[in-house]
Amino acid sequence: MHAMVLAGGLSYERDVSLRSGRRVADALRRAGVETTIADADANLLAALHDTQPDAVYIALHGAPGEDGALRAVLDAADVPYVGAGAAESRLAWDKPVAKTLLRRAGIDTPDWMALPHETFRELGAAAVLERVVKSVGMPLMVKPVNGGSGLGATPVFDAADLPSAMMSCFAYGGTALLERFVAGIDVAVTVIDLGDGPRALPAVEIEPADGVYDYVARYTAGVTRWHTPPRLAPEVAQQVAEVALQAHTALGIRDLSRVDTLVDPDGRAHVLEVSVSPGMTETSLTPMAIAAADLDLGEVCRTLIERAATR
Repeated sequence: MHAMVLAGGLSYERDVSLRSGRRVADALRRAGVETTIADADANLLAALHDTQPDAVYIALHGAPGEDGALRAVLDAADVPYVGAGAAESRLAWDKPVAKTLLRRAGIDTPDWMALPHETFRELGAAAVLERVVKSVGMPLMVKPVNGGSGLGATPVFDAADLPSAMMSCFAYGGTALLERFVAGIDVAVTVIDLGDGPRALPAVEIEPADGVYDYVARYTAGVTRWHTPPRLAPEVAQQVAEVALQAHTALGIRDLSRVDTLVDPDGRAHVLEVSVSPGMTETSLTPMAIAAADLDLGEVCRTLIERAATR
């Protein structure tokens, strides 16, 4: 069995991707899988031709790993890979589209509005934001419609701070998602299919030191505390797991996903987004969930590679 791990890319999350890729590659090697690492660059197709891997593990974050384009190229090259297909990745990658599909499936997700930079500028920022506040309400979470790792995401509790939050968001993408802020507990659920159907691994509760799970809180040791299992009543934890499975299924994802939720004081889980390429760094949530399930990371990655190779 020979696996190729794709890591790096040119997104804002390149450094995180490299860390994820190294960890996955090390885990696969410990599990007895010959593994090479490659970047998503002009040499990739030649590397695939020369190496002839049995399957590819995509550890790319941001657009290179999650918008479906690379996966479509792998499909065209007849190279099997772990994770969601190209079309399903495109749906999950676009947060407004994903939220629309989730809501149609009866899954709770906060109210939102997507606002392109051109609309923000051409219709007048002040007038547009006034209507957004009236329509969606306050407080708000402002974040790019594409992307992850908390980059460009800002909670807004005062309407006067909304313009600066918008500009911070536009630094990372041309369209902002203005989402109703839900006060509650951040809980992430990894959904995985190792051959017996998708199942939810133990959830991870996120407790950032300053209350905001931004880029620094995600990838800096000591800034955030994680609780697995989460500090939820058993029936609430079960409900969160069921919602994660529903979201994974509603978006047509295979193999692996991470479903990010907020659990409100009434115990209802609100799905924020679904990642088809979860982080695998030392401070990432999916490896924590795998460990909490008494699974070995290398064996999990090996099984995913083996399943992909037989498709």
